[in-house]
Amino acid sequence: MLTRLARGCYRHRRLVFAGWAGLLAALLGLTSAFGGEFVDDVTLPGSESQEALDLLEAHDFPTHAGESGQLVFTAPDIDDPGVHVGVRRLLGDLGDALAPVEVVSPYAAAGSRFVNHERTIAFAPLHMGDRPEAAYDEAAARARGLVAAADVPGARVELGGAVFAEPPDFSSETAGFAAAMVVLLVAFGSVLAMGLPLLTAACGILAAVSLVSLVVRVMGMPSYAVEAVAMIGIGVGIDYALLVVTRYREGLGDGLDPEAATVRSVETAGRAVLLAGTVVMVAVLGMVTVGLAVVRGLAIGISLGVLTTMLAAVTLLPALLGFVGRTIDGLGVPGRRRDREAARREAWRGWSRRVQGRPWPALALGAGLLVVLALPAAALRLGFGDAGNRPTADTTRRAYDLVAEGFGPGANGPLLIVAELPGGPMDFTVLMGLWDRLTATEGLGAATPPLLNDVGDAAIMRVFPGESPQDESTEALVRRLRSELIPESLAGTTVTARVTGSTAAAVDFGELTAARLPWFTGAVLVLSFVLLTAVFRSVLVPLKAVVLNLLAVGACYGILVAVFQWGWGLGLLGVGRPGPIDAWVPIMLFAVIFGLTMDYEVFLLSRIREEYGRSHDNSAAVADGVAATARVITAAAAVMVCVFGAFALGSTRSLKMFGLGLAVAVLLDATVVRLVLVPATMELLGDRNWWLPAWLGRVLPAGRAAEPAMTTAPTFR
Repeated sequence: MLTRLARGCYRHRRLVFAGWAGLLAALLGLTSAFGGEFVDDVTLPGSESQEALDLLEAHDFPTHAGESGQLVFTAPDIDDPGVHVGVRRLLGDLGDALAPVEVVSPYAAAGSRFVNHERTIAFAPLHMGDRPEAAYDEAAARARGLVAAADVPGARVELGGAVFAEPPDFSSETAGFAAAMVVLLVAFGSVLAMGLPLLTAACGILAAVSLVSLVVRVMGMPSYAVEAVAMIGIGVGIDYALLVVTRYREGLGDGLDPEAATVRSVETAGRAVLLAGTVVMVAVLGMVTVGLAVVRGLAIGISLGVLTTMLAAVTLLPALLGFVGRTIDGLGVPGRRRDREAARREAWRGWSRRVQGRPWPALALGAGLLVVLALPAAALRLGFGDAGNRPTADTTRRAYDLVAEGFGPGANGPLLIVAELPGGPMDFTVLMGLWDRLTATEGLGAATPPLLNDVGDAAIMRVFPGESPQDESTEALVRRLRSELIPESLAGTTVTARVTGSTAAAVDFGELTAARLPWFTGAVLVLSFVLLTAVFRSVLVPLKAVVLNLLAVGACYGILVAVFQWGWGLGLLGVGRPGPIDAWVPIMLFAVIFGLTMDYEVFLLSRIREEYGRSHDNSAAVADGVAATARVITAAAAVMVCVFGAFALGSTRSLKMFGLGLAVAVLLDATVVRLVLVPATMELLGDRNWWLPAWLGRVLPAGRAAEPAMTTAPTFR
């Protein structure tokens, strides 16, 4: 099938190119007309925080939809006439610029609680309501401009809340794409050879982003879904096209005409691309088992990105190769290029032979390094970042610090207790008893008296932890409220109470993902193992691949803990202070890393299996496979490291975390795993690498990863 597909795309290249151009134009038009809005709302079914939110809605408590923020200001005396007049004027301007918006002035009776005891720090809540994402960005830009130009003598004014966060200084996608161009130009030494993977990846990504913008109309996706799809799409799109282009150039070097070289590149590298892309999609779609709508939407979005870039690599790229023909290598002298290629292959073959010559020390050093890097992962603590993790150059970080200074660290993440009163106002005394106990609890900053709703069948209380939302003591306080303080205070009554708020929701999210992570991990491992076993007709090779990739994932987790949780070198990434690992990151990283690292595994093992099918000499096949693929794997990994590293230098902490994790994992996989551990373990296993029980061979579907010669396997006695 791939042979017919490659030959058809090559011979009908103008039609294929026009088809892709028409498809992209149609998708862009549909996106412009019917594109949906991304939603960051996270529901946690079955969690206590979600139950509390449902109670709020059921009992008609006033809630504020959409984004909210604060105007935070400080002065030696906020009642100074100049400060008073300047702030009131600024609040009026913000009301006009952000309209529709609800502004609660700290100088009004309703806002008196937003002033600290010393009357040196105050804030005004700004409730902006529901509006499109672009409208939020425009309103936030106007607000930042007004605050920067405000004339409030003797006062410092800042904007708090995620909606007012400073925009990024540069585009991570553009920076990653530019870095990939440099890497490919160095690797190929030809502008055309560099441009084909970039053009193919760009078309695949554009199609994916358009599809995501359409799918979001019927399925919720977070606002960072497009950035995540672009990040993964750029990496895998360039990688997949790079593998095909490399095999095409090899075919030309072997004397094939352009059409035959195209067909062979799709038959071999194209088949590896389809297998690798399928593994990535299986791993990412495994996140659906987590059961959270936001994770499910993100998984489907990333899968669409992988699918479109994979299809572009086996349809659009063969057509483009038909246009460039032999000019892909520019004006260089073919003989000299072949000599350079032969010299590079011989160097990599020598490296593999040295590793295979002393496999046990190589295995011990490589595995030992990964285990050491993974050790910090034992201290992994899940949570969520907030403005406190932003650099001090951001106004929202400065506002966060002012609120903590004036009202205590816990004021940036209050907890909300929602109580249901079956006895109506008669149960109010029960809540007062709970309030008395809370105010006397050590480690708790403050608690507001219970506030009844209009009907009198429910009430709310705000609890301010003594420490910041990300502090471990705050997480412990949430658990203590739920397991001890509230149950003991309400024992023997019909009153029930639930704890919610952003901090409580983070605790619930972490517990939910931790509980479902083993099921998700198991599903991904089993499906990947079965798929690789069917393709490579081996048990030990897929098992080895799973184990080595797990080591790489563990090392990635360990580095993230050391950097983001312990703060090692955090300033280099532009993050203000250490904090917990975002609760969604480990599960997302596992899926994506496991899939991406399998790309290199499939490409390398496909070539080794191909060589083994010809010679049945395991040691020679391993050395030849490494020699044939090491350069392209290194170049592909360098592209991914550049792309993901660019996101690690972006503005969003969660995407920094995600980008750094992917960059580290790919780097370790392409060097330690692919160039050290794989040759060492395959040398130690020998011909047992390709052992497959007869009964399993009859059960598994037939599959192959490269040319027909690969399907030949020896009989073991």
